[in-house]
Amino acid sequence: MSGFVEKPEPIQVPGLVHLHTGKVRELYQNEAGDLVMVASDRMSAYDWVLPTEIPDKGRVLTQLSLWWFDQLRDLIPNHVIGTEVPEGAPADWAGRTLVCKQLRMIPVECVARGYLTGSGLLEYDESRTVCGLALPEGLVDGSELPAPIFTPATKAEVGEHDENVPYEEVARQVGAETAAQLRQATLAVYARARDIARDRGIVLADTKFEFGFDGDTLVLADEVLTPDSSRFWPADQWQPGRTQPSYDKQFVRNWLTSAESGWDRRSEQPPPPLPEDVVRATRQKYVEAYERLTGLGWI
Repeated sequence: MSGFVEKPEPIQVPGLVHLHTGKVRELYQNEAGDLVMVASDRMSAYDWVLPTEIPDKGRVLTQLSLWWFDQLRDLIPNHVIGTEVPEGAPADWAGRTLVCKQLRMIPVECVARGYLTGSGLLEYDESRTVCGLALPEGLVDGSELPAPIFTPATKAEVGEHDENVPYEEVARQVGAETAAQLRQATLAVYARARDIARDRGIVLADTKFEFGFDGDTLVLADEVLTPDSSRFWPADQWQPGRTQPSYDKQFVRNWLTSAESGWDRRSEQPPPPLPEDVVRATRQKYVEAYERLTGLGWI
């Protein structure tokens, strides 16, 4: 069992139709037919949406996504129309709202990996492959790959795992031409972002993107290159052969699996609320990622 510990009731706003409650985002449609995406401060870990929020997290995700969309606009179009808060919406939506084009979304998580870790490392240790792609001997946790690889996954519902799949399965599901477009776009965006992050002292280990079609045009959608969708490591602390320190929910995962939490992730019991020091440290990591990547101070 997993999912929401406490599923929130969506806020009702005149002129908006609520479409979906995700792990972090609420999705609405306005009267013009555009999507209104609102990033909450919810935190997920181990397939649970936790009962404790991380202050400012939704704003960090939104503002960092906007910054990245701007860095990438010459490479690929994105779905953002504007950031205006709809009339009648809560003031708290400011800074966390995106008005977006309706796209024909492609049901594939487009993952690019430049370094070996996470589920890729588990597969590599078993078979020397990641998503069926053969890799050389001798790689360890945190190793840089000979070249970035495209390792797609199927999209899962809240509370379920995304599942890594071979490229051939993506081609079977969405067609060979679309699969090739996804691979090319994913690796191109990753390469641009990796170089930008590297210049700022950050290793972009891996990341996931979502794409949709606007007519025949492939468009980058959802959030992009945030601590929720990417592994960012401090470059000056990168050391292959161990778990790397990272700008993400590391403090949350560490606490949930510690004796202090008293929670067994293999049980069917929901995780407990987070202590204040874990909330504070996690917020600081998200803010630090924003500031180091953009060069801007967080207000």
